[in-house]
Amino acid sequence: MNIERDFAGFPSPSVKFSPDPESPLHISGLLEMKALLKTIDKGKDSSVLDTMPFFAKSKSPADIARQLREGLLALEKQDKKVDKAAEDVSRSLAAMKEILYGAGEKEPHHEALAQLAQELYSSGLLSALVNHLQLIDFEGKKDVAQIFNNILRRQIGSRSPTVEYICSNPHVLFTLLQGYESLEIALHCGVMLRESIRHEPLAQILLLSPEFYSLFRYVQMSTFDIASDAFATFKDLLTRHKSLCAGFLEQNYEQVFGEYEKLLNSENYVTKRQSLKLLGELMLDRHNFKVMTRYISRTENLKLVMNLLRDKSRNIQFEAFHVFKVFVANPSKPQPILDILLKNQTKLLDFLSNFQPDRTDDEQFVDEKTYLIKHIRELRRPGDEN
Repeated sequence: MNIERDFAGFPSPSVKFSPDPESPLHISGLLEMKALLKTIDKGKDSSVLDTMPFFAKSKSPADIARQLREGLLALEKQDKKVDKAAEDVSRSLAAMKEILYGAGEKEPHHEALAQLAQELYSSGLLSALVNHLQLIDFEGKKDVAQIFNNILRRQIGSRSPTVEYICSNPHVLFTLLQGYESLEIALHCGVMLRESIRHEPLAQILLLSPEFYSLFRYVQMSTFDIASDAFATFKDLLTRHKSLCAGFLEQNYEQVFGEYEKLLNSENYVTKRQSLKLLGELMLDRHNFKVMTRYISRTENLKLVMNLLRDKSRNIQFEAFHVFKVFVANPSKPQPILDILLKNQTKLLDFLSNFQPDRTDDEQFVDEKTYLIKHIRELRRPGDEN
């Protein structure tokens, strides 16, 4: 028997049918309906209809936002109702996630999503979630990060409303950045920061702010997970938006590389290695040509990199090699740079000839090392034909 169904899955009212009275499906359906009506008629459970999907009541985005705001306020006050407030916050965050991501096979409802986004903006709730992240339980913190990142990716045509909101409320970014100072929220803040950095206007706010330089401290924190996460954010800020980053490095060269030198001299192995590797990437990026030219023109930088070539760690030696080759390959070496290379010419040839000889499977490294040895051997002072 074929029965047309409407969008809710119920038989279309325009279709008439006469089921077989002996059909097991028909008999079962009648029995279930009689039992249901009998239960309701006796008043045993008048809420039974509320448990049925088509009678389910769900809170509006405005109600969810209101409950969440009240819960956060109660958590902040730390009054006697703090346990109930924590539950309300958890339920509200879960309801928000369902609106944004859907649940099971249920797709997100675009109208509800738009209403929720407006509530987050107009009431300052998005800022409040970031400001009160420390007060929310662990699962709730993860929910906040997912909600934040989802709403940040929201677009209306070519507009990104959440990006516009944060541009008008940059303290959201600075609060997230400051989150690296707290073990409980550092990694959650890092996730939201890197999602924010994907958007150039937000990356620009961070780069051009004094708060950016706090990252040089965060990447050296004693807690490995926090330092690594902070470095991932640091790297994203300096590499994701090429033209923006190049302009920033050019205009703030002295301050940035003054701080960067401290990372290269760090006693922390991971910090030193990651910083050296990133420096090599920055030097070899064509967008940073002016910055690279400036960096490889300074003798103190060459001396630092040559010392790192002799570091006790093979990995740090290897990363230093990729920065050193830029100094050597420069066709327009300043005289002071050339003088250092010539003064150490014999030592450099001996050193490079025996430098990590077991890396034979790395063809690029072998080719580059061969090139450097040849180039250093052929170095001459201007006017010296010998």
